[in-house]
Amino acid sequence: MVTVKVLLALVAIHGWSLIQLDVNNAFLHGDLQEEVYMSLPHVYVDDIVIATNNETLVEDFKTFLDSRFKLKDLGRLKYFPGIEVARSNTGISLSQRHYALQLLSDSGYLGCKTRKTPMDPNVKLSQDEGELLDDPSQYRRIIGKLLYLTITRPDLSYSVNKLSQFLAQPRAPHLKAVQRVLQYVKAIVGQGIFFSASSSVHLRGFADSDWASCPDSRRSISGFCIFLGDSLVSWKSKKQHTVARSTAEAEYRSMANATCELMWLLSLLKDLEIDHSKPTVLYCDNEAALHIAANPVFHERTKHIEIDCHLVREKILNGTLKTLHVASQHQVADILTKPLFPSQFATLLGKMGIQNIHSPS
Repeated sequence: MVTVKVLLALVAIHGWSLIQLDVNNAFLHGDLQEEVYMSLPHVYVDDIVIATNNETLVEDFKTFLDSRFKLKDLGRLKYFPGIEVARSNTGISLSQRHYALQLLSDSGYLGCKTRKTPMDPNVKLSQDEGELLDDPSQYRRIIGKLLYLTITRPDLSYSVNKLSQFLAQPRAPHLKAVQRVLQYVKAIVGQGIFFSASSSVHLRGFADSDWASCPDSRRSISGFCIFLGDSLVSWKSKKQHTVARSTAEAEYRSMANATCELMWLLSLLKDLEIDHSKPTVLYCDNEAALHIAANPVFHERTKHIEIDCHLVREKILNGTLKTLHVASQHQVADILTKPLFPSQFATLLGKMGIQNIHSPS
């Protein structure tokens, strides 16, 4: 989906056309009285989206595809797998409003009270506290649906990632936390991401971490978000694989994760023949981590993170990456590492370019 988001961001910037095709399928319905064995094809495509700056070539391309498969031309892209696409002169908006409403309806929360944030900053969830749920299936089903909703909702990424860690043995506090997430979804059901038409083609990222925040393992939470100009195209919230000895180590590992994503996005832009001659910029709010990235001398305090040091420093030395400090209150990735209070949560969402096109203006 990151590839799709990058493509849509480029479409908005360059003013390309978006066309959707659908492969005609035959679905057989009936009761089988015997076992049936099938061999699946190596590549199966159902929904096709074409981005183009040449309408004539697209018509030739559609004719060619139709000669191989029976296609249905759905015209301008408006909706694909649960995601609504709205386009104007200012850019392209993605939302999953219909999917979110269906989730609330299926869960019985369509008429629930609303919340301003998805998680309570004062609540610390643990895998061992609280009574086990008699039937964990509902919890697992809701988490699965919420995971798909994070495609256009970075504001849900931290909470859904946190709650998905309890799928094996969910407990009463975990279910209560899921219910709060649903109340938050109800509050802004049409929220989504926006790709600006006036944006530049320049990658920049924000990396952050919350040191030793997991009460069960004392591992840190990494978070990063990547922008193409002003358009948010990639984000992630994830628990780190090992315990960090210091905040600097935790922050540096988060920087390494963001650097890997930036390098992959650079290769994607290259495959799309999009010029990106400027160095990518990575913002971090930890001075110690930035000092490690700039210091060419390894010493005892950094031996255990030497591989990550090499990764980030190599990109800095060859001019591909540039690191800059950002004040903690402006660290956008902070929303992906911990629960926040409403004012800071709303501020960072605004910096991400998240908007609700269904809200009254």
